[in-house]
Amino acid sequence: MTAQTHGDIRVEVGLGARSYDILIGEGLITRAGAAIAARLPGVRAAIVTDENVAGHHLDLLRDSLEGAGIAHTGIVLPAGEKTKSFPALEHAVDAVLEARLERGDIVIALGGGVVGDLAGFVAGIVRRGMRFVQAPTSLLAQVDSSVGGKTGINTARGKNLVGLFHQPALVLADTAALDTLSAREFRAGYAEVAKYGLIDRPDFFAWLENNWRDVFSGGPSRTQAIAESCRAKAEIVARDEYETGDRALLNLGHTFGHALEGAVGYDSARLVHGEGVAIGMALAHRFSTRLNLASPDDAVRVETHLKAVGLPTRIADIPGEMPGATRLMDYIVQDKKVSRGALTFILTRGVGRSFVARDVPPSEVLAFLEQQVGP
Repeated sequence: MTAQTHGDIRVEVGLGARSYDILIGEGLITRAGAAIAARLPGVRAAIVTDENVAGHHLDLLRDSLEGAGIAHTGIVLPAGEKTKSFPALEHAVDAVLEARLERGDIVIALGGGVVGDLAGFVAGIVRRGMRFVQAPTSLLAQVDSSVGGKTGINTARGKNLVGLFHQPALVLADTAALDTLSAREFRAGYAEVAKYGLIDRPDFFAWLENNWRDVFSGGPSRTQAIAESCRAKAEIVARDEYETGDRALLNLGHTFGHALEGAVGYDSARLVHGEGVAIGMALAHRFSTRLNLASPDDAVRVETHLKAVGLPTRIADIPGEMPGATRLMDYIVQDKKVSRGALTFILTRGVGRSFVARDVPPSEVLAFLEQQVGP
């Protein structure tokens, strides 16, 4: 369900009594106070952000909250994937408790996917569950990680292995915030946009092939692409909140991608999440071709589009030395999409025809990886 409110696009995530709105529009950070006060009257807030985002947006959000009479405290963390860690979690939890915020107050996640995942986890565990608001400032967070309630941190054994499902009360996707992103960060977020077309929206993927330049330049297609991505995710989350069924489709490219992120030690200079997803989606389509599930033409089409927008599509595109297939398999079997030792992948029968494949033979995955990177 979508609607227009004050020029914003509204997408509802339908979860009964826990339903919430995603608002998509320009300048929402400067209007956040009013939006929060209207839905969550009388709350106080802890703003969790990182050093990079704080320089661009923290004062705007503070002013907006003050204007709406919302008392608040700021928690500024280091930027980067390595912040999704136990030490950063402990620091943020302690800061929320020090501010004497109560269960009925809120945590605001101001930043990209790292901040959103961490802050949502903080909200989920402090006082056995506070409410929280997502104010995503990256494209990746606006179209993916801010929606659906997945929160968590990484460990040395893998990505997102510690966390919980905790739905936000509101998502404020300020499209103006995207103007502060580097070209690399925007491209990385675009991988998640393309993912929705590749899952089950072939017409959307074809539209992206024709309109991606306008998306990247900030034209009307940008807001349109974000809204369509949010609709796609909202529909899946409403059907399968806790990923017991087809919500797993949202992991297209992620099992391979998470393994690659782990292999580089979450070093964002070498690989950021969206780049890992782009390579992972290309690998998933090539693997599907190897298993005779899809035409090689589909894998070529996917790789062609991802390369056209400047995303990596092969393991060899990652700078620096990479481990061989055997070590990458170690990361894959540690991934949380593994159930009782059986490998689960999102594979495809063609563009926009992805499906959950359970009991994928490890020998097939290993042989495929050896083909891609060597033993």
